[in-house]
Amino acid sequence: MTNLGATPRLGKGVKTAYDQTRDSHVVLFPEGVLVLNETAAEVVGLCDGRTTVAQIAARLGERFDGVVADDVAELVTRLVARRVVEIDG
Repeated sequence: MTNLGATPRLGKGVKTAYDQTRDSHVVLFPEGVLVLNETAAEVVGLCDGRTTVAQIAARLGERFDGVVADDVAELVTRLVARRVVEIDG
């Protein structure tokens, strides 16, 4: 699992967009398209290479109930595995 002190950023060639047809946020990356739920879209939006996973979790906690830092770290880990996000730290 990704360290809470890691600083995720979007990978090379990755873009975020809102898909009107799907009525949801998506991540466009060389291998395909990933449809995101609202929380995942917030996480990806905060992957700026400056904000740590712990800070991302704290910000989400201000907007959503029941945010668990380890769940955010697990999501980041899955995004890294899909090559959507890269991490430092």
